[in-house]
Amino acid sequence: MAIGFRLKKTERILFCGSKWWGDPDFPEQMEYPTVKVKDEDGETIDYPLTFICQINCEDISKYDKEGKLPHEGMLYFFGAIDEYLGYETYTHNGIGEWPKGQFIVKYAKNINFETFQSCILVDDEDQPLTEPEMEMEFFECEEDAQGFKLLGIPFFEDVRQNYPEYINLLQLEDEDEIGLRFYDCGSLNVMMKESDLKFGNWKKTKAHLQSL
Repeated sequence: MAIGFRLKKTERILFCGSKWWGDPDFPEQMEYPTVKVKDEDGETIDYPLTFICQINCEDISKYDKEGKLPHEGMLYFFGAIDEYLGYETYTHNGIGEWPKGQFIVKYAKNINFETFQSCILVDDEDQPLTEPEMEMEFFECEEDAQGFKLLGIPFFEDVRQNYPEYINLLQLEDEDEIGLRFYDCGSLNVMMKESDLKFGNWKKTKAHLQSL
């Protein structure tokens, strides 16, 4: 089985909880991930990846019956997906496997409400750059299900065939409610080999975009 999730608007404060959008809640010393790009002047800059979600692993432990994911701590997902949200961006990643560094997974083994801090990105006028945070409601789903999910296998058969040794960490698909669209009808899968997942080699993730 895989772990599906729905997104819900909320007025609750989701500090150190599972949430979509908003600002990531980091332990001390954890740095916000960036990717090097060329700006309009041709200068190399560090461009922040989009914070997609953080998952308090206790929230998914009862659904992860095979124990493939951690059952404590926090998982974070960041990706260069601005263009698929309709924003102007210095990054472009199309169909196929994305270059290394265009999608980053981070993990904090322990959650401490006293030492964790929200990492808030602002523009030149000190206005927040992030969308309002949303709740994530988890449930069991089929391994090959469409939609947003953790674990299981990619929905597109071509992706499954190209990555037979990989486990799906996160699957994103078109969602009009949040303005996310991967071409006509697509999905982005973030995957790891089971051996790397077992030992927490989060830098070994691969991101692949597929569309009809």
